Amino acid sequence: MQLHFQPRLFSCLKGYSKEQFSADAMAGIIVGIVALPLAIAFGIASGVGPTEGLVTAIIAGFLISLFGGTKVQIGGPTGAFIVIIYGIIEQHGLSGLMIATIMAGILLVLMGVFKLGNVIKFVPYPVIVGFTGGIALTIFSTQMNDLFGLGIEKVPSDFVSKWICYFQNFTHINWWALAMGVLSVVVIVYTPKFSKKIPGSLVAIIIMTLVGWLLKTYGGVSLTTIGDLYTLPKGMPAPHLPSFALAEGQTFWGLIQSLFPSALTIALLGAIESLLSAMVADGVISDHHDSNTELIGQGIANIICPFFGGIPATGAIARTMTNINNGGKTPVAGIIHAVVLLLILLCLGQLVGFIPMSCLAGVLIVVSYNMSGWRSFVGLAKNPKSDFAVLITTFILTVIFDLTIAIEVGLLLAVVLFIKRTNDSTVIRSFHHEIDPSSDTDFDTHEEKLHIPERVEVYEIDGPYFFGIANKFDEVMMHTGGNNKVRIIRMRKVSFIDSTGIHNLELLCQQSQREGIQVVLSGVNENVHATLQKAGVIDMLGTENVCRHINIALERARMLAEV
Repeated sequence: MQLHFQPRLFSCLKGYSKEQFSADAMAGIIVGIVALPLAIAFGIASGVGPTEGLVTAIIAGFLISLFGGTKVQIGGPTGAFIVIIYGIIEQHGLSGLMIATIMAGILLVLMGVFKLGNVIKFVPYPVIVGFTGGIALTIFSTQMNDLFGLGIEKVPSDFVSKWICYFQNFTHINWWALAMGVLSVVVIVYTPKFSKKIPGSLVAIIIMTLVGWLLKTYGGVSLTTIGDLYTLPKGMPAPHLPSFALAEGQTFWGLIQSLFPSALTIALLGAIESLLSAMVADGVISDHHDSNTELIGQGIANIICPFFGGIPATGAIARTMTNINNGGKTPVAGIIHAVVLLLILLCLGQLVGFIPMSCLAGVLIVVSYNMSGWRSFVGLAKNPKSDFAVLITTFILTVIFDLTIAIEVGLLLAVVLFIKRTNDSTVIRSFHHEIDPSSDTDFDTHEEKLHIPERVEVYEIDGPYFFGIANKFDEVMMHTGGNNKVRIIRMRKVSFIDSTGIHNLELLCQQSQREGIQVVLSGVNENVHATLQKAGVIDMLGTENVCRHINIALERARMLAEV
């Protein structure tokens, strides 16, 4: 198998012009400014800190643009990972998160190497909407402590216990914190009405940080800021290896096994979100991304990022669209965005400590609202009930349990429903006297009816012949009897046949031979014919009993019935 890895940066640099660089530089600077508050907020909400969020945006943003398969993708930490990261830290600590992220990076690289980029796109839409909405509600629920200034030191991790804890502590509301959080939301929502270029989250953070500093310094108001809870960034952290703090009686292999489900969830989530972002970007810039190269680039970023204390990263739709809307043309814009964030970290890192936690809560509440996709919920409610059931199940499992279980069960439900629909769409019909050819296309006749010879029965399979309908065919056969000598099976509408269908067909042929009945196949397409040939079914029947269309099959049946 040949490795397909062609980063878009290198092809874009051929014939690269000053005009393109100017556009990329402007877009990169703006995206870097937009990414700053989000990186800090996502880092803190994930249970790590502002430094880890910024480092992830810098390193992952740089590597995804350097090695990715899209022109305008912007990578970094996203809200989708908050729930899974928080859960890993709760169970396995920071070292467990580091190992799980590296494992997820390896899985992403393998997905790209084995060309699974297109397969990821087939994740059902209701599953995506369900877990995205569940993540949004979970993010919203994690911000109540900071929004209301409740001062709870240890908030329970599960959804129900979390809200019980909030209600028990609502008497401790800090009204100043609540006011700043609400005002932050108002500023973020209304900033686009005055300026499309300046991100509302950045405006809210600047205003509320200044107001918060004045209130704390001159008003004696108690407000919790980032500096009160976290060690402030003083530069890029040095790379380091993960520490394997094993529990008593646990082996390193046991740790890997326990982390694998979380790593797989990170990989799937990263793949889905990055490729969705790339597809959205393609539609806007009329381009076509390389999904396998993109997965490899995402994997490289997630392998390297943890060594600097970073968290999982993926393509970010909002930042990618900001890049496009501000003129970004090539991956150079993403690299410049990472450089801008690095300069902010090195030169202005200490100022991060003055940002009020309630302001960050407001930023994340807006993020969760934008993630929620409530319009998609409403739209899917009008679709088939089975799709809505998958959506609701995935949503509830994400909120009540965790994302790993939600994705597994959601995909399983979607597969089961797909099999049921395919099974329901496959029809088995039987004919005993005549066939109406009015709607058929494989007849060499202009007769109004095709007459079936005596002692001949005809069955037609309309749809794929797989394990879901094998029993259905048996049931139709059971309800037909008589002293017949030939059994014609029309397969012109069988698009594929699986191993269970082949096995079922072999048993049918063997049973028919024991009963003295000859099976004749009609209208078998090339792919199905090749499959049956390879399985030995054609040799079992004889090539003369596999006919191109129904006229030949009926003539062959007439000859066999007269013998």
